[in-house]
Amino acid sequence: MRNLSLLVDYYELTMANSYFVNQRNELATFDLFFRNNPDRGGYAIMAGLQQVIQYINELSFSDEDIAYLRSKDTFDEGFLNYLRNFEFTSTIYAIEEGTPIFPHEPVLRVTGPIIECQIIETMLLLTINHQSLIATKTSRIVHAAQGRSIMEFGSRRAQGYDAANFGARAAYIAGAVGTANTLVDRLYKIPAIGTMAHSYVQSFETEYEAFLTYAKTYPKNTLLLVDTYSTLNSGVPNAIKVAKDYLEPHGYRLKGIRIDSGDLAYLSKQARQMLDDAGLFDCQITASSSLDEYIIQDLIRQGAKIDSFGVGERLITSKSDSVFGGVYKLSALQENGEWIPKMKISDNIEKTTIPGNKMLYRLFDQSNKAIADVITLEEEIIDENQPYLLFDPNFPWKQKLVENFKAVKLLKPIFVKGKQVYHSPELKAIRNYCAEQLATLWDEVKRFENPHLYYVDYSQALWDLKQTLLTAFADEN
Repeated sequence: MRNLSLLVDYYELTMANSYFVNQRNELATFDLFFRNNPDRGGYAIMAGLQQVIQYINELSFSDEDIAYLRSKDTFDEGFLNYLRNFEFTSTIYAIEEGTPIFPHEPVLRVTGPIIECQIIETMLLLTINHQSLIATKTSRIVHAAQGRSIMEFGSRRAQGYDAANFGARAAYIAGAVGTANTLVDRLYKIPAIGTMAHSYVQSFETEYEAFLTYAKTYPKNTLLLVDTYSTLNSGVPNAIKVAKDYLEPHGYRLKGIRIDSGDLAYLSKQARQMLDDAGLFDCQITASSSLDEYIIQDLIRQGAKIDSFGVGERLITSKSDSVFGGVYKLSALQENGEWIPKMKISDNIEKTTIPGNKMLYRLFDQSNKAIADVITLEEEIIDENQPYLLFDPNFPWKQKLVENFKAVKLLKPIFVKGKQVYHSPELKAIRNYCAEQLATLWDEVKRFENPHLYYVDYSQALWDLKQTLLTAFADEN
């Protein structure tokens, strides 16, 4: 087990030390949220909660950690003793993994002593930011594939082994069918997938010999890489020849071919015709080669005869938009037993935060399509039996009265006063849940160009609170 307790931004420790020295450890609430969907998309996918839970459960400071901090000649000895005896006592609410999420709504909320809340900031952010980013990118790629399989092939291009492992996990949640990363099969039971590289073909005297040898080794699962020399002039013909010379006489079928370079639309159509002419109608065609959702979408529009896609670097690094942008902001502080709402105010409207202890609801219509999300104050209850007025928090005259809806609380208790009360489902169940929840979004929200803006609204009470704080700030300044 690795000790990640010091994986914090240094200023979190200096702030915590100052709180301690000045005898400040009052209860606080922090919200984790993000400001923009990756790739200018219409939604994101929540992922990484299981690793957050593991981190919290393992959070402790070793004697070596304390000795290191003491060597900085910065921290009070009493604070170091506090860390040595650290015990997590806070309450965490979070949105479940696999849930579509939207900008500015709290996806995770921490309430507890302010020192605790501050210390865990970096790990919460890096965990949720990374896996949510990769899950979101994968979801877009899966959507582009229109039912064709997506395989995660990016391990060697990931930014480190944790990114490779947790990225594969996030990709599976969002719909990838498997991964090239063998370790995550062992860790998470995500199917490991792979056959051969060009070097295997090159290591034999002839391409045919390479294919035949591979077929004899794996007759039940023969998938051949056909573009080492010439896809149409040698690769596909040699694959067909192996199927006829060896596989079929021994009672097997050629499972598939993979094309990793060239004009994938043209090559796949020509290869499909050649395979069909040879009676290999069940032979699948897989394509790889620096793919993303836009290339896959174009290939399908061009009539490419591709059954599955291996997607590498542009998935595992979310190359087109590589930062999720989640932030962690103070929203309330307890003073003399009373909760005081806190709000960051900025000249940049997007960076002005939402005050108070909050709850998040998702409203669904009678066909189980998501209507909107509503951020409320924590104590508010949305009554499904009464009409509810939705309004745009930035343009409140834009209103809609909804009836006959279902209201679901999205923030679930994960830890209550330091005790874990939530147990993560099996990864396959999270993956199935993600698919179910994505189906509740309208297709217009999921399109790549100019997606429909999904509404994240405030309750009237929350809107009033924010306006009151803004007015008070204006009056003071």
